[in-house]
Amino acid sequence: MAQIELEHITKTYGDKTALDDISLCVRDNEFFVLFGPAGAGKTTLLKTIAGIEFPQKGLVRIDGKIVNHVEPLNRNISMVFENYALYPQKTVYDNIASPLRSRLHRESEEDVQKAVVKVAKMMSIEQLLDRRPGELSNGQRQRVALGRCLVRTPNVYLMDEPLAHLDAKLRHFMRSELKEMQSAFNTTTIYVTHDYTEAMSLADRVAVLNHGRFEQTGTAHEMFYLPSNEFVAKLFGEPEINLFPAELTAEGGSVRLKAFDGEVTLTPCADVVPELEKGAKKLDVGIRGNDIGFSFQQEGRDWIRGTVYANEPIGNKVVMTVEALGTKIRLVAPNNTKAELDQEVYLRFNEKNFIYFDYETQKFIVRSDMDRYLRS
Repeated sequence: MAQIELEHITKTYGDKTALDDISLCVRDNEFFVLFGPAGAGKTTLLKTIAGIEFPQKGLVRIDGKIVNHVEPLNRNISMVFENYALYPQKTVYDNIASPLRSRLHRESEEDVQKAVVKVAKMMSIEQLLDRRPGELSNGQRQRVALGRCLVRTPNVYLMDEPLAHLDAKLRHFMRSELKEMQSAFNTTTIYVTHDYTEAMSLADRVAVLNHGRFEQTGTAHEMFYLPSNEFVAKLFGEPEINLFPAELTAEGGSVRLKAFDGEVTLTPCADVVPELEKGAKKLDVGIRGNDIGFSFQQEGRDWIRGTVYANEPIGNKVVMTVEALGTKIRLVAPNNTKAELDQEVYLRFNEKNFIYFDYETQKFIVRSDMDRYLRS
């Protein structure tokens, strides 16, 4: 069990800054997810905690102790690497057993065998124990690397995209296993992923990293419903959130939003108007695909006419892309929805679920019923 603290960490490679003066506290026994696009600095941050990389500036604390100059083997950390890092000359059994045979964590061979068999069954690789890494598929190698990490109980688990090469069924199974493991072992876990569904399903808290800086830190609920800016809003959700510019106006004493070059007038909910009026008149309005109604017949004057640009069945839903007023709008439809390309379709936005951003800075301003989302 350990609390991880990073204080003003800066890590550079030549003229490239991988981590830019970032600070973070991962609580004891927390499942913490580092999330962001490729090249954001997630792996560098993980290696800095592990001691594989050393920051030019800042402090790394584990359980209150500064460990900047402590070697990786003395930090009591177990890590899964993105590139597996298996011993090619050893069997799967010996690769998984290697942490329990190390000088610092040596166990009896009887205990080693019990632990290896247990984790091999969890990873569904018990039939592969006599093989070597060169005889395995990428998915099997990743399971071996994950098993080697889980075979002992350290202070901190560090996992760099450990499920990326697994098939969908096993990935779903392993997500629940990892969460259960973390709860049962009372161990701090820091988990790197670029899959937002993994981040939302696993994390106690999430940190969104971009170009070496944190965009937002909070729960998955906050990331989805109260994103700090447009960048975070785009990362969470499938399909990606729809964003369009709008201008705040007053008509007959009421506040309105003029969107799509003034062709559409929208009415913001009354509770967001005071906050909107504090800022600039130009905004970006975000709405997620499941908050857009559609019909193949016009239902009323406030419905927006468009045509079907794409219709993608995805299991239990259909993602429909509609071209309307020069903009492509993505919405979620029932899985039995049939639509032809260029077919006429009408849309209606649910204004209660608009998320408002500053047009210039792209930072979050407000959304309707804020108190409900802050309490959740």
